[in-house]
Amino acid sequence: MSKKSLSHLLTEVELEIMNILWFLNEGSVRDVLAHLPEERNLAYTSASTMLRILEKKKIVCSRKDGKSHIYIPVLQKQDYEESTLSHVVTNVFGGTPSSLVKRLVRTSDLSDDERDAIKKILAEL
Repeated sequence: MSKKSLSHLLTEVELEIMNILWFLNEGSVRDVLAHLPEERNLAYTSASTMLRILEKKKIVCSRKDGKSHIYIPVLQKQDYEESTLSHVVTNVFGGTPSSLVKRLVRTSDLSDDERDAIKKILAEL
């Protein structure tokens, strides 16, 4: 799935599940639930429903493994990051990436190492 084909942002729960699948590369409902923080109480049926919704949206696909379905990301994390940033730059920062970077640098509590890493990235460009 290319970043151009993503027409929406993921909901908070969808993103939570996708972050787990991106980390695992693939997983069942039980795998997803096992990787949620302990304090996160998401019912099996809710997680299953969310994964089926993600599949319907063609963000994941699945294969049968015994009685379980194994869900595999179709949408790659990098593509989602790029699409989301493009959306934020266009719709929040008036199409000006430097405004996003300026706000990020001014409002984030950056360590010296993070500032140095940003300087290095800019120097490489």
